[in-house]
Amino acid sequence: MFGIGGGELVFIMFVVLLLFGSDKIPEIARTMGKAMAQLKNATNDIKHEIQKGAEENGLDTKSLSEMTGGINSQINKVKEDLLGDSVVQATKIKEDIEDIAGPVKRSR
Repeated sequence: MFGIGGGELVFIMFVVLLLFGSDKIPEIARTMGKAMAQLKNATNDIKHEIQKGAEENGLDTKSLSEMTGGINSQINKVKEDLLGDSVVQATKIKEDIEDIAGPVKRSR
C-alpha cells in the first residue's frame, strides 16, 4: 500500500494517536470515509459523462479498442524493426572486432 510497510504504518498510527487523541480519531476516520466516497462518486460521474459524450459522437468502446489496438500493433512493429536492426548492427560490429583482434578472452 503506497510502499508503506507494517512497521511504518504502526508508527504513523502512533503519531496520529499522539496528535489528535483517541476521542477524535473515529470522527476523523468517518470524515475521511465520507470524503473518499464523494470522490469515488464524482470520478464515476465524470467517467459516465465522458462515455456518454463519446457514444453520442459515434465512438463506442469497441471502436476505441480497435483503434488503440491498431496503434499498439504499429508501435510494436516499429519496436521490433528497430530492435532487429540494432541486433544486426551489434552482431556485425562484434564480428568486425573479432576479425581485427581475434576473439576476446577473459583472464581470471
